[in-house]
Amino acid sequence: MRIVPVPCLADNYAYLVTRSGSNDAFVIDPSESEPVARELDKYGMNLVAIVNTHHHYDHVGGNEGLLERFGKLPVFAHESDVGRVPAQTEQVKEGRAFEVAGFELMPLHVPGHTTGAVAYVVEDAVFTGDTLFIAGCGRLFEGTPAMMNESLNAKLAKLPGATRIFCGHEYTASNLRFAAHVEPANEAIREKIERVKALRARGEPTVGSTMGEELATNPFLRVDKTSVKSRYGGGSTTDVLAAVRKEKDTFK
Repeated sequence: MRIVPVPCLADNYAYLVTRSGSNDAFVIDPSESEPVARELDKYGMNLVAIVNTHHHYDHVGGNEGLLERFGKLPVFAHESDVGRVPAQTEQVKEGRAFEVAGFELMPLHVPGHTTGAVAYVVEDAVFTGDTLFIAGCGRLFEGTPAMMNESLNAKLAKLPGATRIFCGHEYTASNLRFAAHVEPANEAIREKIERVKALRARGEPTVGSTMGEELATNPFLRVDKTSVKSRYGGGSTTDVLAAVRKEKDTFK
């Protein structure tokens, strides 16, 4: 499997996914059509489908432009997002796998950021949209802390530690600054900050973190740890996640 991150807008990523030896590719979350089209042309790829993680414009804004350019294609999104995702043709359901470009995509319904958010597991990778970021998670625009806690810690965190994470935004450096604020003694966070600084200095994306790294560094996946719980008054993991998310919303 080959994954090509496509920078879009100010800090978004779309992703082209293809198989070595094949020209067919699908795109995840094209916020713009032109950057995606340029990468398709650059690599001689044939676009066969659009896959969306949720309905926000900075993840679906390129859907119609790509269809105008490449013709009628299937557009996948959660069944509850019908009418909110432009040109959606396919209704994705929790746990019901489907095939695109020779890949099996397993959808996980992960509400919290939005009620129709979906993460897609593809081989050893998961595309998480704005639900799970590297060292962070999305704001709770439509869901509740309980929804997000289940999505993050009962679903995504249960994937194998080697699972690679491809999220919707380049927020890693700022997320790690907050993670270090939450757990100032966490050596894994300090080490990752240095690695991310080096990547960004070279102009490289930080996506492709692993679930194992996230479990060691992401405060939203560490709400059961004493080092995090004690800072936010203890209580249930949902209560802790709500408190961490509230502080992150205003962290500078």
